[in-house]
Amino acid sequence: MRILMIGDVVGRPGRHCVRDLLPRVKENYCVDFTVANGENLASGTGFNEKTANELFGYGVDALTMGNHVWDKKEGVAYINRDSRIVRPVNYPPGTPGQGYAVFACKGVKIGIVNANGRVFMPALDCPFRRVEEAVKELQAETNCLLVDFHAEATSEKIAMGRFLDGSVSAVVGTHTHVQTADERLLSNGTAYISDVGMTGPYESVLGIDPEIVIKKFRTQLPARFEVLDKGAAQFNAVVIEIDPQTGYAVSIERIFDIHQL
Repeated sequence: MRILMIGDVVGRPGRHCVRDLLPRVKENYCVDFTVANGENLASGTGFNEKTANELFGYGVDALTMGNHVWDKKEGVAYINRDSRIVRPVNYPPGTPGQGYAVFACKGVKIGIVNANGRVFMPALDCPFRRVEEAVKELQAETNCLLVDFHAEATSEKIAMGRFLDGSVSAVVGTHTHVQTADERLLSNGTAYISDVGMTGPYESVLGIDPEIVIKKFRTQLPARFEVLDKGAAQFNAVVIEIDPQTGYAVSIERIFDIHQL
């Protein structure tokens, strides 16, 4: 079983990059199931029904989220109606949506858990405890489990990887929009990377027009961030091969591609 995890898809450039490159990537890497982080789909923050369905139409099978999941009110209203969307599990009880889910692919069940980190991010319930609870419940259905840990601090991400090593197939970090070069198989069979990276405008600052970000840093004045909607786009992802019998990862490979839109 080969799972493709696409890093944070940012705005229209990111969506169009997925549209143009995903078919080739799926063919070249013999991908069975595709997951993308979609918390930045709509104008760089949040998502809505239109942008989510756009990615599903391009061949994405499931969307994970993060701290921007509620930034578009249309997304808040929509999330309960689409079981293909998984938001962070450590939001309070009663929050719309689901923090983990099971998907079927070629006779194999794939469990997906999403969680937000707490270091340098808004305070939420303990991600370690909530993910552990979700994993134990999912293990009753499948041993093929992917955790998207949407967190800022690499230390917190690495700690989550070590904590779950041997209990899940993969722990992949998202959120920073910068792909890390530390993909590995941990000692007990879990694939790990601190951050998958970003799929969006290449000449940007984390997807945003650099002139806006530089001005904000230099002046410390408020600024409205806008996605850079010109030039090339980057496609960041990892392909994880999993043994469906054991649930252990066989390999993890980074993808970093530049695409002229």
